[in-house]
Amino acid sequence: MARPKAFDRETALQGAIPVFSDLGYDGTSTEVLLKAMGISRQSMYDTFGDKRKLYLEALQYYVAGSVAEQIRVLNGASSPLKGIEAMLNAMASKPSTEAEPGCLGIGAICEFGRSDAEVSLLTDTAGRTLLSAIERRITEAKAAGEIGKAVDTRDAAQFVSATLSGLKIAARGGAPAETLRGVVKVAVRSLK
Repeated sequence: MARPKAFDRETALQGAIPVFSDLGYDGTSTEVLLKAMGISRQSMYDTFGDKRKLYLEALQYYVAGSVAEQIRVLNGASSPLKGIEAMLNAMASKPSTEAEPGCLGIGAICEFGRSDAEVSLLTDTAGRTLLSAIERRITEAKAAGEIGKAVDTRDAAQFVSATLSGLKIAARGGAPAETLRGVVKVAVRSLK
């Protein structure tokens, strides 16, 4: 009779995410993962398959949660433009300490570029989902007169998305929250 698992799969994934975020896929050893996840080698293989499958599942879990939270903030404000500003400021206000892990999605893009089809599928899907939500809010902001009618919705959404990515990278590089919030102010002003 097989022994029941003594750990929670989601908790184990949450332990793997900061390790992969900080060290990247190639830089992460199985030993470091096992320690962070609090599981044995056999449990990892039985549950996740191997390091690559674990990485892909952790990336999927991370980007789905991250995009859902960004969309929640984007849609939770009193107006469309305030939603865009709130989403950007949520990133700008995160602590930029060495103890804070980087964004696993950005890390995956930087590490793999377009060389890994499975990683690209996960990051592209997350990016399209967020971009669609941003485009919708920009369309709503234009209809409400918060953003000029002449602003190209697609270009503006790409700009907001690129700004969000830039904020994540700058934060990981140690930029203070005050600096990041300044970037957000300029970005929001440029949409008007």
